[in-house]
Amino acid sequence: MIFRQLIEPVSSTYTYVLGCPETGNAILVDPVVNSMDRDLQVLQSLGLRLACTLDTHIHADHITAALELKKRTGSRIAAPAFDRLPCTDVGVEEGRPLQVGSIVLDGLHTPGHTDGHFAYRVGERVFTGDALLIDGCGRTDFQNGDAQALYRSVTQKLFTLPDETLVYPAHDYSGRHVSSIAQEKARNPRLGGGKTLAEFQRIMASLDLPYPKFIDHAVPGNRGCGVCPDDLPQALQKYCAPMAESPQG
Repeated sequence: MIFRQLIEPVSSTYTYVLGCPETGNAILVDPVVNSMDRDLQVLQSLGLRLACTLDTHIHADHITAALELKKRTGSRIAAPAFDRLPCTDVGVEEGRPLQVGSIVLDGLHTPGHTDGHFAYRVGERVFTGDALLIDGCGRTDFQNGDAQALYRSVTQKLFTLPDETLVYPAHDYSGRHVSSIAQEKARNPRLGGGKTLAEFQRIMASLDLPYPKFIDHAVPGNRGCGVCPDDLPQALQKYCAPMAESPQG
C-alpha cells in the first residue's frame, strides 16, 4: 500500500493518503477543504487517482473536502452510515469492510467523541479520528458526545487490537505523527495505565474547555459533506480559504 500522512496546519488535522499500487486508486481519509489542492498534487506525484474520500466523523473544527473533491475528480464520498448523510455515496458500517483496489478498511464504530464516530483499521494501522489521540482523546461535551461511550470504544475496541498496531490520529497539536496501541494503553494520561471508567469520567468532566470557535459553521457544512458558509466572519475565513502553504506531515 502507498501511504502518506499530510497535515493541514489551521486545524492541525491529519489527512491520510492510502493508495493501491496495482490499480492506482486512492482513498483520502479526513481531507480538509483548504488543503485539497495540495492533496491532489500529492496524488498526482504518486501516480494515483482519487477513488473516494472517507471521513471518521462529522468534524467540528474544519470543513471536509469530500464534496469539492467529488466535483473536481468524480470521487465517491464515504462516511459512517450512522449519520445518515444524504450526500454520501457509501455508508460505512461495522462488519462490512470498504475495499478500494487491494486496500481493505475495517470500520470500527467508536462513539463517544460524536455518536457516529468511526475508526478504520487497515492492516497494521488504525486511523482513530478523534476517539484516540496521542496521549489524549477527543472531547465529549458536544455532538452527542458521551464519556462513558468513549471509554468503552477505546478500551473495548481500540485497546483490544494487537499492541503493535500503529495509531494514526486525526489531529496532533504537538508535532507528533504516530503512536501505537501498546504505547497508548501504557501511558495515555486519560485512558491508559488501567484507568477506570470513573477516573476517566472525572478527567473529562474537569477539562473546562472553551466553546469550539468554528463548530457552528463546521457541523452544518459537514452534514452537507463539505459546504463552506458564505457568511464567515473575517477571523474564520482561513478555515475555508485555499492555503498558499499546507505542509506534508
